[in-house]
Amino acid sequence: MASLAEIRAKLKEQEANTGGNRSSGGDNAIFPFWNMQEGQSATVRFLPDSDPNNTFFWTERLMIKLPFPSVKGEPGSKPVQVQVPCMEMYGDSCNILQEVRGWFKDASLEDMGRKYWKKRSYVFQGFVTDNPLSEDTTPENPIRRLIIGPQIFQIIKQALMDPDMEELPTDYTAGVDFRLNKTTKGGYADYSTSNWARRERPLDDSEMNAINTHGLFNLSDFLPKKPDEIGVKVMSEMFEASVDNQPYDADRWSQYFRPAGMQARTGDPNTPSVNGTATSRTATPQAAPAPQAETAPVAAPAPQAAPAPVAETAPAAETAPAEGGNAQDILAMIRSRQSS
Repeated sequence: MASLAEIRAKLKEQEANTGGNRSSGGDNAIFPFWNMQEGQSATVRFLPDSDPNNTFFWTERLMIKLPFPSVKGEPGSKPVQVQVPCMEMYGDSCNILQEVRGWFKDASLEDMGRKYWKKRSYVFQGFVTDNPLSEDTTPENPIRRLIIGPQIFQIIKQALMDPDMEELPTDYTAGVDFRLNKTTKGGYADYSTSNWARRERPLDDSEMNAINTHGLFNLSDFLPKKPDEIGVKVMSEMFEASVDNQPYDADRWSQYFRPAGMQARTGDPNTPSVNGTATSRTATPQAAPAPQAETAPVAAPAPQAAPAPVAETAPAAETAPAEGGNAQDILAMIRSRQSS
């Protein structure tokens, strides 16, 4: 387990590399704190990652949300959203972000760019020592996972950088609990009053027994599996269909990536796609859905993930493509601008 000094050094290194701007469902091991009512609080005790190579007691997750107006072949179906992993999460170049990054050079495309920009969250683990939720079932293992968004993460990070914090908050004997407080701001959930406890608290016997019995999670195990070459092609195809405002094609894509709650279908994925790309049957597991957003999306917000490139004013003669414009035309227009 890394020391507090090592964590601080790593955080400073990340800030230096990014200019200081870095800003799930169906599994009851994930603690759904976002389901708390306004004014409620939960107390958690974060635990270390079992991965000795991870400096932090969390791991970062980067996802891209692809909205679709409906499901193909299902008249009257509602809009759906599919989350796919951003390849930057694995240290690779992301084809989707390569396209979207250029949109921020045109003010008329900024809103669309933000919609498709990567969303950043963080996977933690720990005990929930004060739970206001009435959960139908709780896992036998009391060590829960938590999906934390940028707002709460910044509170955690700032405290770690405070010289008044002398011990790691995950220390078994000298650590401290964290209080998740839910309020509302502008009609949306707000967690800005969440904070660390002022007093140290050693883990009790039951908590130590749980660690000894169940062990700690390797947090990287809960990141989406890295898509193979076919999975990357499927993501690109889905991205272009989403931009083109086409319906979600469950027969083609559901065995790779699908909306939360949808079962995979057995259609032949080797059928050529609308853009001529063929896929195979080698499936990539579905990405786990993220919790509700912690903060309200406001008009033209910066992405919660890493900030998008600074927008440049588009030539006056060019206007934003229509919402239902052809994806190939949109992408071709943007590539033309970039090359010029």
